[in-house]
Amino acid sequence: MFFNFVIFQGFRCPTKSCAPPFRICLATIMNNITDIHYGPLPADSPYVKPFRFHYTQNGKQKSWDLLKVHDSVSIVIFNVTRRKLVFVKQFRPAVYHGIISGDGVEPGSIDMNKYPPEIAVTMELCAGIIDKPISIAEIAREEILEECGYDVPVDRIEQIIRYRSGVGTSGAEQTLFYTEVTDADKVSSAGGGVDDEIIDVVEYGIEEARQLTAKGTVITSPPSFLFGLMWFLANRAPKDA
Repeated sequence: MFFNFVIFQGFRCPTKSCAPPFRICLATIMNNITDIHYGPLPADSPYVKPFRFHYTQNGKQKSWDLLKVHDSVSIVIFNVTRRKLVFVKQFRPAVYHGIISGDGVEPGSIDMNKYPPEIAVTMELCAGIIDKPISIAEIAREEILEECGYDVPVDRIEQIIRYRSGVGTSGAEQTLFYTEVTDADKVSSAGGGVDDEIIDVVEYGIEEARQLTAKGTVITSPPSFLFGLMWFLANRAPKDA
């Protein structure tokens, strides 16, 4: 089951400076979630296709319920001008559902004070699905521009590793990339997502980001974010950081 939700759409910072007043305004828009309800998944969904996988293992018939989803890319972005890692934040309906359903809460009985939308705003790497007939490096380049507002050529985007995500449900492949950007690469009219996306671009210093991996940390982020961050800290973080 999936959420339908109503939000203000299409808001963009006119300067892309992400000054504090704008960040407060963007957070207000992102968290203005209403009319939460569930519905059946349409058969023609372009993103998720559920099915049952049948097989015989060691002479015993078995089955497994799976989801067919798009493969994807994610990108670790490091701004070398200011020595900042560039991440994105956005409201994730699946995370919100996971939190409230774990507490046995159903739509129609949600206490929005106890379960405000910001509990499902995740911090992630810049990322996107592979849904075009172009190279995955070009997909990564488009996502960097659309989500974070940096225009970098493909030859500055380094492929790091491929791995499988959602191994119990989808087994989709994700490719991790790394790129270094400068303030000169910033495009004032880009970033924050396209169409009806509402994405907040945030920057973390290296030590600040390192604290996200500390023992005992509870963070609303996917494993790919933590993996990409730890890869950067182990392999590309400046030695004097």
